[in-house]
Amino acid sequence: MNRPKGKLFAIGGNEDKGTYPNPSSKKKYYLDFFELGILKRFLKEIPAQNPHIEVITTASMIPEEVGERYLSAFGILGVENVNLMHIREEADALIPEYLERVRKADGVMFSGGDQSRLTRIFGNTEFQEILKLRYWNEDFVLAGTSAGAMAMSEIMIKGGSATHSLLRGAIKIGQGLGFIEGVIIDTHFVIRGRFGRLMEAVVTHPKTIGIGLGEDTGILITEGHMIETIGSNLVVIMDGHNIGYTNIEEVERGKPVAIENLTMHVLAKGNIYDMETREFYRDQEELKYAQVQEDK
Repeated sequence: MNRPKGKLFAIGGNEDKGTYPNPSSKKKYYLDFFELGILKRFLKEIPAQNPHIEVITTASMIPEEVGERYLSAFGILGVENVNLMHIREEADALIPEYLERVRKADGVMFSGGDQSRLTRIFGNTEFQEILKLRYWNEDFVLAGTSAGAMAMSEIMIKGGSATHSLLRGAIKIGQGLGFIEGVIIDTHFVIRGRFGRLMEAVVTHPKTIGIGLGEDTGILITEGHMIETIGSNLVVIMDGHNIGYTNIEEVERGKPVAIENLTMHVLAKGNIYDMETREFYRDQEELKYAQVQEDK
């Protein structure tokens, strides 16, 4: 079976809300940069000694501020070869300099903000194709936090109310960047109560796996199907392969959705989930033991 050689990092967020600060509000818009532990793991998975990192701030409405936070965090970890791409419009994504930089980068990271901006600007472009080809054919690491994580999949949640989810039509679905198929990713998952939102997305697209990423938490996806949880919070897996009855196709808009046999797993740091076999493992040691037993 053909598997991608690269790795994906999808991170739950709490970095950038994608909005300008409201001058009339006393609330401070801190960019609480996601944990250095996750960033350190991102760097560890890159084989280069002095990795060339490109950070794409397109999703954010405050790209300069977001970019500075990335530069600061990478600097704390001793990584200096970091560049920012403040790509704001579709035409910017076609600039040869940017295309050449993503061809040469050892790792690329998409910031948080609005995932629809990412698909509007990069969808069906040479920029997107370069990232796909590198992910599939090279030892290349591609990461995204918050909106950057949600846009990784082929099916993407564009928006929708968590409080009104599981009422048909409460969420909006769109086309993602398509780095990985068969999954739907949601972020800021636990603190914003997005369980129902992801359930509705999964039942609307049978035979998919929903991945809900808590804040301060991410997943490392290897070989296109092995998930390892990193960070301090939770990852929720919703497996839609065995769904029985659902009224999603017949119920009126705004009415409750029924779902039979939606399987759920909750992963903490170090837990592993195989999206292909849909099996849960306590840690790498248990996974290796299972693989040895299977080879006997």
